[in-house]
Amino acid sequence: MAYMKWIILGLAFLMYAGVIIFQNKKVWFTTGAAVIIILLGIIFPDVIFPLPEDIMASESSLPSHLYALSHSFIDIINWNVILIYLGSMMIASMFLYSKVPALIADSIIARCPNTGIAIVMILAMTGIISIFVENVATVLVMAPIALALCKKIKANPTSFMIGLAVMSNLEGTATLVGDPPSMIFASYAGYNFNDFFFHGGLISIFWFIQIGLLTGCLFFYFFFAKLGKNKIEIEKESVISWFPFIMLLVMIIGLACISFIKTTFVYLSGLFVFALGVGCLIWYAVSQKKSASKVWEQVKSLDWETIFFLLGIFIVIGAIQSTGLLEDFAHFLARVCGDSKLLAFVMILAFSILISGFVDNVPYIIAMLPVAGSMAVTMNINKELLMFALLIGSCLGGNLTPYGASANVVAMGIIKREGYPMKFSSWLKTGVPFTILTTLAASLVLYFVWA
Repeated sequence: MAYMKWIILGLAFLMYAGVIIFQNKKVWFTTGAAVIIILLGIIFPDVIFPLPEDIMASESSLPSHLYALSHSFIDIINWNVILIYLGSMMIASMFLYSKVPALIADSIIARCPNTGIAIVMILAMTGIISIFVENVATVLVMAPIALALCKKIKANPTSFMIGLAVMSNLEGTATLVGDPPSMIFASYAGYNFNDFFFHGGLISIFWFIQIGLLTGCLFFYFFFAKLGKNKIEIEKESVISWFPFIMLLVMIIGLACISFIKTTFVYLSGLFVFALGVGCLIWYAVSQKKSASKVWEQVKSLDWETIFFLLGIFIVIGAIQSTGLLEDFAHFLARVCGDSKLLAFVMILAFSILISGFVDNVPYIIAMLPVAGSMAVTMNINKELLMFALLIGSCLGGNLTPYGASANVVAMGIIKREGYPMKFSSWLKTGVPFTILTTLAASLVLYFVWA
């Protein structure tokens, strides 16, 4: 039933169009698209959500339509990201309540010669943390600091929050433990942790990303120069408690350590962060002597809209992958590139940027890695040239639009909660030039080294 691919593709297009045009109703569009896909999966289970061979061979397997339903909620939705998001929001909420972010913002401002450099320092710190910690968690950790600084200087936090998201997405690509696409790449290419720094006697992906980081810092310095170059006077705030900050450090260190643990239990990091978040709420109730209604207010204030938005996105993207649309595109790209090394490099980079600006990069990079590898072998060139281009394009391309990465969606949710709802075009004003400049800088050095 080849026509089902076109139905899914059309549905995804309508969903993204609705999300872009009707910002305030985006959850309705993603949820509606997800519900339609689940119903189609139940009606046509062998087309949208086909049964794996091991389950088909099992006598006790679920009926096809029930498997489609369970597969939608268990396998396609990335519950690990959802749990990390929920736990991180709880920790971030208590972190902001503790007044520690305000103190950190005060310290950065006091040590920097002007406001522009202070903002760039916070953005650079975001990137460094994201090397070891999942991007969504990084944004949630740094958001209270950014919001506190913006309140100090009485500035709109929108551009600052966009900066947090794009810098976290950028540096998450640098190491094996930074982001799922890097882990997928390492598994396919047989890379270990050190190979991300040097491989085959040449510099590897980590250093190309650092070129992008330097470019991004320069971009944001000139971007925020309009805030003024004078050093602002501040009144330091008193810290209520250091406990949320300690829990924050435990989360960062714990996630970094968990990244090195080889286990088939995929929810380990999510449950770890969620447990820390619940611990923070318990501390808020017991140590701070808050009533149940106050605790419930904290829970209700979490960004539940973004949670449901992500749930819908996961299901739609899962259907796109399951129906083979990504594989079809990958084979088409391989035929178009032919024997041209430069064309193959540019095409993979450009299409990865454009597709990852709207589609989650995990299923895309899974589909494209074998294509990039086989193309390199056929053309007798270094596989790293095309695979690094794929990794850089698919990860940095997520910065292009507000829906290209989970961290972007989270940043938009935080901005909206602060009373600054953002239009699609507002993101593009920052995301497009940032993506072009950082990707161009990293890819030029990549081509020069590995071509």
